[in-house]
Amino acid sequence: MNAPAAESGTIHIAVADDHPVVRDGLVAMLETQPDFEIVGSAATGSDALALVAASRPDILLLDLEMPVLDGVGVLRQLRAEGTQVRVIVFTVFDTDERIIAAVEAGAAGYLLKGAPRADVFSAVRIVAAGGSLLAPLATSAVLRRVRGEAAPESGPSLTPREQTVLEHVARGLGNKQIAARLGISRFRVARLIDRWRKSRPTPARVHRFDWSRKCAMRPTGADAARTVPTFCRCQRS
Repeated sequence: MNAPAAESGTIHIAVADDHPVVRDGLVAMLETQPDFEIVGSAATGSDALALVAASRPDILLLDLEMPVLDGVGVLRQLRAEGTQVRVIVFTVFDTDERIIAAVEAGAAGYLLKGAPRADVFSAVRIVAAGGSLLAPLATSAVLRRVRGEAAPESGPSLTPREQTVLEHVARGLGNKQIAARLGISRFRVARLIDRWRKSRPTPARVHRFDWSRKCAMRPTGADAARTVPTFCRCQRS
């Protein structure tokens, strides 16, 4: 079992993300910090629980959308078991529903993928020291919940199929991969994505998804090992 971060000066970190580019890039970036030690990584929610049980990290960086058990399910299970690990959600999802569900399940931090590496380092240190850190958008969602305010209008509601397709897009999958996973044609996938784009003209919402597959998970800098993988901003308004 690892000594607490406050005693050893080293923060032991586990990373859970089902996308290998994100997972490996995040591990490589975190390893550049002398006070961080990566104890392991996981590609599914169940593997994340097993990793935490085996390595007892100080921090778990957790994606929300993972196979077998999603991030909120992982958070709930950790809390039910009384596990002391502190969790920072690291995700592309920015809706009030997702943010509130994660915070209510026990997340101590909430960052969006594409955050500057300095923000990620700072969040890890703050949360490991017992604090909490939410991205500004997540803070706004929590405040709206406390005040009883409605979430901002985000356009027409998604159908369940559109929601599933777009969650796969957000994880970096191409049309062919999505089609194979869902048992539909890649042409239907393309139509669903195109219909969603046309219903949401606001660039700030659209740019979170990459419509050019070759740059779907382009790093934020030239050195992929030292940056946070992010979605490219090649979509034009």
